[in-house]
Amino acid sequence: MPDPEPPTPAGGHPTDTPDTRSALPSVGARVLGFMAILVAGAAGAFIGYAFVDLQATGDATLATGLGALVGAAIAAGGTAVVVVLTLRAMSEWRTIQAKSPAVPAARVPEGGVRRPPRVR
Repeated sequence: MPDPEPPTPAGGHPTDTPDTRSALPSVGARVLGFMAILVAGAAGAFIGYAFVDLQATGDATLATGLGALVGAAIAAGGTAVVVVLTLRAMSEWRTIQAKSPAVPAARVPEGGVRRPPRVR
């Protein structure tokens, strides 16, 4: 008995064509972005802790802990926004590059080599 055909979407084309590229950024870019968020969160935690620790007197473990938590959240959140925008821009750039035709080389005038203009 022959294998059944894979289901096709409403357009009638199979969904898994070999030349289809994913819009997702590469795994390396996603891992690098995730690591940047973690590093920024850790740096924000250190800054938040130090900021509260310099102002507090006596036993202020709750205050310094909250300062570290707030600092980590703000730094990681801001970095996450930048990472997401960067990864989207990379994906859009790849899409544009894949859709645009190759740019032809500049035409050289007949009988000579094109030279840059002289600046006086």
